[in-house]
Amino acid sequence: MRLKKVSLYAPSFKPEQWSPRDRKYLTPFATNIDGLVHVLHSIPPEIVGALCSRASRAKESLLRVFLNEYIYPIVDGDDKALAKELNRVVDFLTEHGFKNILNNQRAQGFYIKWLSLYGDDSIAQNTGAHIVYWGISQVAMKFIEDQRIGLEPIEKSTRYVNFGKKVSGRYLYYTPIPDLRRMNLLTEYTKALDGLFDTYNILVPQFVEWLKHKYDEKEGVLEKKAFDTLRGLLPMATVGQVAFRGNAAAYEYLINRLRAHELGEFRWLAETSKEELDTEIPSLLLRTEDEKSRHYQEYLAHCARDTERELPKRLQSELSLYESVSKPEVHLVEYDKHATEHVIAGILYSLPGTHRSWNDITLLVRKMGIEQKKEILDSFFRERKERWYKPGRALENADVRFEILMDIGAYRDLHRHRMLTQDRQTFTIYHKYSVSPEIIEAGMERPYRKALDSIVPLFKKLESESTLLAQYIVPLAYRIRFYQKQNLASLFWETELRTGSQGHPDYRHIEQEKYRLFAKKAPLLAQFMRIDMNEYPLARRGESERTAAKESFLQKKLTHKK
Repeated sequence: MRLKKVSLYAPSFKPEQWSPRDRKYLTPFATNIDGLVHVLHSIPPEIVGALCSRASRAKESLLRVFLNEYIYPIVDGDDKALAKELNRVVDFLTEHGFKNILNNQRAQGFYIKWLSLYGDDSIAQNTGAHIVYWGISQVAMKFIEDQRIGLEPIEKSTRYVNFGKKVSGRYLYYTPIPDLRRMNLLTEYTKALDGLFDTYNILVPQFVEWLKHKYDEKEGVLEKKAFDTLRGLLPMATVGQVAFRGNAAAYEYLINRLRAHELGEFRWLAETSKEELDTEIPSLLLRTEDEKSRHYQEYLAHCARDTERELPKRLQSELSLYESVSKPEVHLVEYDKHATEHVIAGILYSLPGTHRSWNDITLLVRKMGIEQKKEILDSFFRERKERWYKPGRALENADVRFEILMDIGAYRDLHRHRMLTQDRQTFTIYHKYSVSPEIIEAGMERPYRKALDSIVPLFKKLESESTLLAQYIVPLAYRIRFYQKQNLASLFWETELRTGSQGHPDYRHIEQEKYRLFAKKAPLLAQFMRIDMNEYPLARRGESERTAAKESFLQKKLTHKK
């Protein structure tokens, strides 16, 4: 009964139509090929990793990519012996199944005994699976990706893919049909979101033409610039493709987080994910069905809501106030006043000849003059020639907390960083939205603003019923408030990566401001950060040439190794 009820919230899209030939070559390697959630299996690690990495740029489903790039080039290629061998493997897996060849029942018995009976979660962390979601909303995607540990996502990019394409005559956005019908808002919802996508489709080609007159660049580069700039029109209901590699403990927690959630899409995801993962790791998810887990699922779903309901009305009113803002904001709200000393203490603590306690070393560092501190830091960072050289654990001994207000589109890029603590407020309209200067310069400000303003009445109607439900119609141009609490190793990594020339200007400016604020508080440390403070009108310019050169280099190395 539960499955039947949540199925009403399934996205109403069918991503692909498979021919009998397609089915033959997909069935041994993926579950649920006619659905929206698949678990990949019996595929070599390098291939499944390469396949999942295509999620960010693929226009079609990853299963179609698998056929077109990994199966059919062999089946239809010139090497007939290799094609014959592949067909033999496919036939064998179809007839027998990989799990039936090995003693999988013994492994399942092991997990049932030690995990279900004794609760040894470390066992579940050593086994996992790859799962692909085709067509889940940005609201759901961000919720899943909030789970930092044990899940590694790669999602469809708004930079590389045109989101204005239709499938079966419909734009790709999620519609919570049962809720909207109950509220008598289904028609209004459809009209509002169709309007956003219509505007996106009108402005993208116009913006590309405008860019052609401004930049002497390949059309593909300009098209990506247009997608990047106009993605603010896409609502949080926009569906995308995302692939995860995860361990079993993380999937168990994910199912627990989703299963009793207020949003029907999330509950559907819990049941569908569980059903597909059960084909691969069933013994590791048994605990999600027991009574203790059911109570845990209710707790996870309702804790925040119950806490809010019991707050004094005056406090609720104070918390709901908001200030009108006109631009993105970055604030360094907390920092370690002794950050430099703590980092130097961390450097000295792990030296081969050190035997003193942390407190003793910290006292020694605080007695040092600034020149001696600088000499130690110079020695530590001197050979760090590239940004991707990880700077060492010593930097994990000091923390900062930034509070940031920025557009949702760029926030999605920063949200991917996992080695820190970050949390956000709900996706709303109350912090206004951002308009790129280039949209204004191109003469497109009026239709852009009109589209973004059009959703406000519907947002308020939905919000009066459910704050969480209202998130679906918020476009990515609107701003989100969140915080990042991170140690300095994480700060170095994120700011150095995200200020690079390939980054989106919206998050580059945020990261540059984070650096400025930190440099004022800890100049001795900040001088060693490899930050790019330049401006780049076209991000990722020359990327295709650099990628081709890198691919050629790696191919030569691999050939030489063989």
